[in-house]
Amino acid sequence: MHVLNVSSLNEQIKTLLESTFSRVLVEGELSRITFHNSGHIYFTLKDSSSTLKAVMFRGNATKLKFQLQEGQKVILDGAITLYKPRGEYQINCFSIQPSGQGALALAYEQLKQKLSDKGYFSPEIKKPLPKFPKKIALITSATGAALQDMLRVANSRYRALEIDIYDVLVQGDSAAPAIANAIFISDKKDYDIVVIGRGGGSIEDLWAFNEEIVADAIFSAKTPIVSAVGHEIDWVISDFVSDLRAPTPSAAMEMILPDTNELYQYLDSISAQLTQTVSQKVFNAEQELAHIINSYSQHSIEKKITQNLQEIMQVKESFSQSISFKIQNFSKELENIKSRFPHVIDSKIDIAQNQVITLQKMLESNHPRLKSKKGFAQISQDSKVIDISSLHIDDIFEAQSDRVCVSAKVLKKVDI
Repeated sequence: MHVLNVSSLNEQIKTLLESTFSRVLVEGELSRITFHNSGHIYFTLKDSSSTLKAVMFRGNATKLKFQLQEGQKVILDGAITLYKPRGEYQINCFSIQPSGQGALALAYEQLKQKLSDKGYFSPEIKKPLPKFPKKIALITSATGAALQDMLRVANSRYRALEIDIYDVLVQGDSAAPAIANAIFISDKKDYDIVVIGRGGGSIEDLWAFNEEIVADAIFSAKTPIVSAVGHEIDWVISDFVSDLRAPTPSAAMEMILPDTNELYQYLDSISAQLTQTVSQKVFNAEQELAHIINSYSQHSIEKKITQNLQEIMQVKESFSQSISFKIQNFSKELENIKSRFPHVIDSKIDIAQNQVITLQKMLESNHPRLKSKKGFAQISQDSKVIDISSLHIDDIFEAQSDRVCVSAKVLKKVDI
């Protein structure tokens, strides 16, 4: 038997495997997923009892519509290859489809959940749309029927509007970057509203509006964005992120633009209401003026002056009568006082004279010279008259009558 080296054996096995299993479909569960910096994806496909190594090279990995996740059940389309340096075989994946679910449907749900978690759909960040926009931008295909529908509705509803059209691809691999770039450019200008949209189609046709790059552009825009993609039953990611979702492109114009005919009717209604209000106010003013004139005639300045003059005359008469009456009473009292005054004065003088005589007698009776001399003496100390109660034992003092002065010493003091 011919002896082979390891490399030769691996080469033969590689040729046999790759020629035998040049195209296989394998179903299993994803495990140990590694996203390499090179763009390649390495992972393991397994079932309940076996595992199979797999690789998806960068060229095929960029075509994936959904994110590979641990434990996800998928169907691989690829070829069996052998990595000769290690003698390990693996499956080289050309495409991957979710098992039991379309790749686009899964990618849609994955991105929707991701953006929801990031707050892209939060009602609090939705920007209000102006009621009467002056300038809007339409980001759509210039050759599509959707643009003609939007222009037709705008022309019939609200002609006082400036519209700029940004012609972009609305399907295909290049559509999403083109739409995102148009949003970025238009957001730098002074538009009141930006509308992105296209007509109906399959999920593949509408997929550009499900791309994350478009969602990021809408979320970052400062201008209010309206998403008008497909038909009423079609929901795309841009519908959730935008400030307003319209079921169709033509419906978007009906939602963001006022109806000129309705405005005319509204203005007519306002005009009639204003006329009625003004007429009512004029009537009320006339009634109030008539009331003021009537009130003025009843309370005019001339009438007030006449009334005040009459009141002044009455006060003057009352004052004169009061003064005359008081003068008469005062005159009578004065005569009475004059007649009584001499008698009162004489009586007062007699009383005063009697009081003087009484005081004079009391003074004379209490004069020291008139008092009995026996037993009375004036007490002094250091030539100053003092009260006897101020003396203390052993004090020297003088006792003096009107004829004799003696010096003495306090031997004993008793309070009486």
